[in-house]
Amino acid sequence: MGEWLFAGVIAALLLYLIAVYNRLIRLRNQYRNAFAQIDVQLQRRHDLIPNLVSATRAYLRHEQDTLTRVTEARRDAAKARNDAARHPGESGAMTRLSQAENLLSGSLAQFRAVAESHPELQADTTVSDLMEALTSTENRIGFARQAFNDAVMGYNTYREQFPNNMIGGLFGPFRAADLLSLETAAARQAVAVRF
Repeated sequence: MGEWLFAGVIAALLLYLIAVYNRLIRLRNQYRNAFAQIDVQLQRRHDLIPNLVSATRAYLRHEQDTLTRVTEARRDAAKARNDAARHPGESGAMTRLSQAENLLSGSLAQFRAVAESHPELQADTTVSDLMEALTSTENRIGFARQAFNDAVMGYNTYREQFPNNMIGGLFGPFRAADLLSLETAAARQAVAVRF
């Protein structure tokens, strides 16, 4: 009778270890998939920018500095996105991606400000369509980033709970994943409304 009880406890313990390990794998794959969704939207954003720069180049000849900054920021952001796609959730990759995308957002904000000062540019339907597509993509990036950060939080929370932290340490490199922050300082400031 005692042998059966001991065997049952061992079997239950093994099943528990397997369940925790499998859930850690599932949660890690979920946040990696969530990053893949961000990657798709960032790629779309990066693909729209050259078209937008090309469509506005004739109107903004005297604003070559602004166009150059947007182009360079896009190049750096694309490189950081590729690095982060290879290591989603890794601290250094997420930090580099955040910095590069925030720089790109700042460059695009400056570009929009310049574009708004040119009425003929605002009247151009191609430019208007590209700006609308870029705005839509940025909204999608925000939703995808939220889903990624939620998945990372779920993974990190489960990974850090006792005894999951010990089990994860025994069976694999279940490292903490970093959140992705794609905000600029201007986005954190309150909007002034004037009537």
